[in-house]
Amino acid sequence: MWWKKLSQVTLAAITTAMILVLNISPGLTQSDFNPFTYDVKFEDLNIYTDPSIPKAPLVIDGRNILSVSKVDGNTAGERVDLIKKELLDAIKSDNFTGVTIKEKDRLPVLYLEFDKPSQQDLEESPESITTQDRRYLFTVTQEDTIGKKSNRETAVDLKQEIEQAIARGKRERSSAYIQRQGIITVGLLILALLGTRLLDQLQTYPFRRAIQRVIPGLPSNTTSQPSNLTTLFRLKLGFAQFILWAVTIFIIFRLFPWTRHWLYLLYSIVALSFNKSVLNFGGDDFSIIELLLFVGLLIAAIIASSYIANLLRTKILQVTRMTRGSQEIISIVTKYGLIALATIILLQAYGLNLSSLALIGSALGVGIGFGLQDIARNFASGIVLLFERSVQVGDFIQVGDHLGVVEEVRTRSIVLKTLDRISIIVPNSRFLSEEVINWNHRRSVSRLHLPIGVAYGSDVAKVKSALIQAAEEHLEVLRNPPPQVFFTAFGDSSLDFELLVWTSDPSRQAPLKSDLCFRIEEIFREQQIDIPFPQRDINIAPEGLPIKLPPQLEGHLLYLLKALVSQQYSNNKTNKEQGTGTNKN
Repeated sequence: MWWKKLSQVTLAAITTAMILVLNISPGLTQSDFNPFTYDVKFEDLNIYTDPSIPKAPLVIDGRNILSVSKVDGNTAGERVDLIKKELLDAIKSDNFTGVTIKEKDRLPVLYLEFDKPSQQDLEESPESITTQDRRYLFTVTQEDTIGKKSNRETAVDLKQEIEQAIARGKRERSSAYIQRQGIITVGLLILALLGTRLLDQLQTYPFRRAIQRVIPGLPSNTTSQPSNLTTLFRLKLGFAQFILWAVTIFIIFRLFPWTRHWLYLLYSIVALSFNKSVLNFGGDDFSIIELLLFVGLLIAAIIASSYIANLLRTKILQVTRMTRGSQEIISIVTKYGLIALATIILLQAYGLNLSSLALIGSALGVGIGFGLQDIARNFASGIVLLFERSVQVGDFIQVGDHLGVVEEVRTRSIVLKTLDRISIIVPNSRFLSEEVINWNHRRSVSRLHLPIGVAYGSDVAKVKSALIQAAEEHLEVLRNPPPQVFFTAFGDSSLDFELLVWTSDPSRQAPLKSDLCFRIEEIFREQQIDIPFPQRDINIAPEGLPIKLPPQLEGHLLYLLKALVSQQYSNNKTNKEQGTGTNKN
């Protein structure tokens, strides 16, 4: 498509530009190269301007270095602004030597040490760099301490963190580092382009053929045919392309200090937006993060409950030799019981009083009563069927025209697997409002009826013996109760009998009846017992034969009849003369 080609051309242009821009002279220092402005602020986050914030983070190059608290009239944000400005100057300066700790008013104070400033430094910031080659950073107060450490111990730890941050900032601004990260960026973009191309080809060709189209020169396989992918699989491939580029862009942004700073800004904005209160329920404020966490925990509880119920059914209940229906009932009750318990625990953990949900419950009840009648009726019917156990998993039932085995009993519907291996979803309400034939209810032994007709004049004793023989020879016919034969009626064309057999597997009644019919027909042929076909006698009254025709039509018919008789007479005479002449010769 055109937008894919346009995106690939754009990415290729970006890659070329990166190669050209990153062709930097190795003689440049870290202070000479700065392709991006570093004036991105966090004012939109209200971190530095809100005086109610007890501590504010100090972020350099997208990394959280330390956190400082508000002191006296200075807010935490103001202190962070001053410290960040000094640290950025130290990173850009070639005269920085280290961080020192001095005592002042019994509090440790951190200073930045510089060599004597050069003429260039004085021209760039003459007001910031003094002739003392020492610059004030900040004072470590009791609010700035980390854990149970003293002010002095905290100052020592902060000194190491600051020195490492400055050294890392200098290294990441060097031309060698920029060149190396630029090469990695170009490699990542090339790999992302190849991956995108491969995913595009996978939408049309199989995997091996797609690789051959992306990487020319590989041995070709002429037997490969275009793939017939479903729409869902194509959507998955498109989602995989999105994930590929999202991960690639994220990795590239993490490579450079400026882009990492922007990434941290974006992350902070999203985090603050998600942490803002969007719902007040029961006097408690809930943010998007808390709501998503609640939904995630609820989904995890549902998945865990389903796993536990399935494990209980397949590993524990099968050992007890319970019926399949009883196992299903216990597993379903366990599953929904665990879900209800987990929901109550989560609501209590989030500080929600269950009594405050009464109003919502009443509103849902009205909605269910009016708008969700079918769902409520099916759900209630499912609960009744679950505990009444009139229909269980594994039963062979007939609902209307559908005949099959119950595969699954759900709270809203029952899955019926027909003899044609077709799954039919039947609402639970049908099982309470209509007649349902359950061949396995309470006991699975059932009797099958097989009607048979023989010709008049057949020996009925031989017919009965043949039918009993066919039934007793079949392995699926029960011996107790034994098969029976009933002489049911004198039919129009046959003597009607009925063979009754018992089976313990009603779901196999169709194959069983077919086998019995094959065997009965074979025995009847051996014993010369005829199976009649329908016959009808037609009697016509003689007085209805004369037909009155119109005189004109009657004359035409007589004329045609005379012509046919004379023509037949002429033909017979000709044939006789020809035959006489032949005999004379």
